[in-house]
Amino acid sequence: MTNSNKPNVWFWVIAIIALLWNGMGVNQYIQQAYNTDAFKAMYPDEKVMEMIQNTPSWVMGAFAIAVFSGFIGCIFLLLRKKIAKPMFLISLVAIIIQMFYNVFMSGSMEVYGPGAVIMPIMVIGFALFILWYTKKSEANGWLS
Repeated sequence: MTNSNKPNVWFWVIAIIALLWNGMGVNQYIQQAYNTDAFKAMYPDEKVMEMIQNTPSWVMGAFAIAVFSGFIGCIFLLLRKKIAKPMFLISLVAIIIQMFYNVFMSGSMEVYGPGAVIMPIMVIGFALFILWYTKKSEANGWLS
């Protein structure tokens, strides 16, 4: 079954930006999970590196689910498939779990100060936006 209702140019722009954003998240996860030299170089402060390296496996699992389901959701969005919406919802739930730990349980406020909430707010905001936009795209008949 093919959907003949074609999306506007903004659909493609937003979907590609979302794919790039989630691709950066996948890269960040892989860098952190494998503790690469490039990852270590991003955090010269020993307190920060110690905090990051002590991240529990359940948080790393939430991180993996968040970035990979978001990336796969973007691929489905570009393919104009409705399955993008549940993938983005799974990603959002995993993001909230991960960010709850990062802000309230990891001690990041002591290390970074109030700035520790900036990135979590941005990530959650972007996830909410792309989920909302996918719902809007579905309502417009752009997804099948």
